[in-house]
Amino acid sequence: MANDDLAQLVQAFGSLAANGFVMGAEWQAVHEICQAHEGEPLFDWGHALCHRIEGDDRNADYWYRRAGKRRAAGTVAEEWSAMKAELSALI
Repeated sequence: MANDDLAQLVQAFGSLAANGFVMGAEWQAVHEICQAHEGEPLFDWGHALCHRIEGDDRNADYWYRRAGKRRAAGTVAEEWSAMKAELSALI
């Protein structure tokens, strides 16, 4: 996994966050990045958050398991904040 790929994920999620985590082009961009890195836990975590945003809890839970994570108890914004801190430390 290249740091550039993680930076791309952080940037795409940042755009999604700036638009209020709504479904649309920003969501699709994040989803595509995560799909391109399927099987890599950090990207699988992003995939889980995408499906949480979508409201597809069953699919989100599948990706959380693949990532070795659990759904955060807080809001999507709070989970993104924690994810961003973890990803940014690796870039």
